[in-house]
Amino acid sequence: MNDICCIGHITLDKIVTPKKTTYMPGGTSYYFSHGIRHLEHAENYKLVTALAPSEYQSVDEIRALGVQVKVIPSKHTVYFENTYGENQDNRTQRVLAKADPFAVEHLQDEEARYFHLGSLLSDDFPLELVKYLSAKGTLSVDAQGYLREVRGEKVFAVDWTEKLEALKYIDILKVNEHEAEVITGYTDPKQAAMQLAAWGVKEVLLTLGSLGSLIYANGVFYKIPAYPPREVVDATGCGDTYVMGYLYKRNQGADYMEAGCFAAAISTLKLEASGPFSGTEQEAMELIGNSSLKPSVLVD
Repeated sequence: MNDICCIGHITLDKIVTPKKTTYMPGGTSYYFSHGIRHLEHAENYKLVTALAPSEYQSVDEIRALGVQVKVIPSKHTVYFENTYGENQDNRTQRVLAKADPFAVEHLQDEEARYFHLGSLLSDDFPLELVKYLSAKGTLSVDAQGYLREVRGEKVFAVDWTEKLEALKYIDILKVNEHEAEVITGYTDPKQAAMQLAAWGVKEVLLTLGSLGSLIYANGVFYKIPAYPPREVVDATGCGDTYVMGYLYKRNQGADYMEAGCFAAAISTLKLEASGPFSGTEQEAMELIGNSSLKPSVLVD
């Protein structure tokens, strides 16, 4: 049995700026898999992904790092086009191709203590699969993809259609403050977290950017600091890195606060360099130990 199994599409990302056009792989499963292999006890990790044969090179690169990978053949690879203007905050996004959704029959042979669903688009993981995996292990989900719907080539922000049915099967849910508001209707992060828990989530991971993150579990709020980076180089994949670090530590028996601080620390290290997390566990522990910022339990 594996400790952690991440399931999600590796994407082909086309990034268009006024100066150049670049192509690179991406997606939750890509950042999660490249990042976790830098940690000390990640040998029982497996990736399950689906992409077209033309992009198998991305899988070969991950396998070369010593990661177990199961590939489900797909007619297409998820293909995002992100176009930036002179102002990097102005981005238009198109989906030029979609991969096939995951299905129960793809995962029947997989055994793990933790399953993480790295959703990119709203139809990646049918409700039937969420129910199935929740009975096999602790189920973790990144909500972002459930809030993106593709019509033609355009991406639209939507609510999570089957949230009330799905959330009761999800043990760990990762959301940022904007996603939490869309799903719950609450602008206050604490109210949003409590609503998600009321709908069935056992551990809510609510990231707040430079303000840190909140973890809500067993009726208690844990405030996790954001460790300031020396410089911000590349924010892509920070959310994926956070949940990767959290699950890694929870699998080792860490409590919510310890796992949250480790997740925050490796996210900071990832911010300081381009590409997936490439630091070390020791660097993360030193960042936590040397920081004046400490986690806390919030009391009303």
